[in-house]
Amino acid sequence: MGEAILKQLVSRRPDADEWRIESAGTWALQGSSPAPLSQLVMQTRGLDISHHQSQPVTDELIQHFDLVLTMESNHKEGLQFVFKDHADRIFMISELVGQREDISDPIGGELEDYDETANRLENLLSDGLDRILQLVKGHE
Repeated sequence: MGEAILKQLVSRRPDADEWRIESAGTWALQGSSPAPLSQLVMQTRGLDISHHQSQPVTDELIQHFDLVLTMESNHKEGLQFVFKDHADRIFMISELVGQREDISDPIGGELEDYDETANRLENLLSDGLDRILQLVKGHE
C-alpha cells in the first residue's frame, strides 16, 4: 500500500519519471500477491495493486535506492544491522514528520485495519514528502 501511495504522490511532480519506488518486505517471500483487503482499500483510492508481487529486501536491491523507509522500528533496526553499509539511509516512515511511531501491518485484520493503515501511510507520506526529497538529495 505504501508503494502505491508514494507513487501516486510522486506522479504529481515534474520529475516523477526520475523516481524508482519499490516495496520490499523485511521477511517477505518472493512473489506473493497483496492481501485481498489491501487491494480493496487501494481500489477505493483509485489505485490498483493487484499485479504487485512481494520481494524480500536484499543487499542487491537496497544498493539501488537512496532511501529505505520502514513501517516499524524493529524493521529499521533489523535492516540497519544486516545492511550496515546502508544504515544511514534507512528511516521509519513516521520519522519523516518528526515522530517515531510504528505503523502496524494490518495483515490478518479487518477491512477497517487496512483502511486505517492506508490512511496513516497516506498522511505520513504526504506530510513527509519534503523530508523525503531532502534525504534523497542529501544522499546523492
